Amino acid sequence: MTLSAGGPADSPGFLLWHATLRWQRQITAALAPLGLTHVQFVLLACAWWLGRRGDQPNQQRLARQAGVDVRMASQVIRTLEGKGLLERQVDPADTRARRLRLTPAGVTLAARAVSVVEQVDGGVFGEAAQDLLSALSRMPATSGAGRHAPEVADGTAAARPPRPAAPPRNMCRA
Repeated sequence: MTLSAGGPADSPGFLLWHATLRWQRQITAALAPLGLTHVQFVLLACAWWLGRRGDQPNQQRLARQAGVDVRMASQVIRTLEGKGLLERQVDPADTRARRLRLTPAGVTLAARAVSVVEQVDGGVFGEAAQDLLSALSRMPATSGAGRHAPEVADGTAAARPPRPAAPPRNMCRA
């Protein structure tokens, strides 16, 4: 089957692009009254989730969990710290590293923001949510440097199918 034969409606990437744009607009609008950008929410929520598991992540671990660049995470973490939502504490095992911990205000806002985002997800994805979740979890991991599978509730990395063999060097890469 040629995906492009029927036009954009037959392209999963094109449809995912449009669904992502729609979802991001709604998330942005829902988080604005809470004073959070989308990336601030993601890092705050990941720190909250890891903290609920008893983990006090460092910046690199939080960035990996959130799937964002460490440098960008650093800037956003500074912003969250400035808002009084997160604290950095010296790691006793490595004084160069800083452990991240949500403040009580950060915990409260994270829980509230997660609830808001879950409502948006329910509205955007509706009955297709479970099918979409299943399909996305079966997708191969990205080949981008520094990208890792996010952890699931039990602390293990999310299951990913094995990566396909590398394409021949002369192939164009998008």
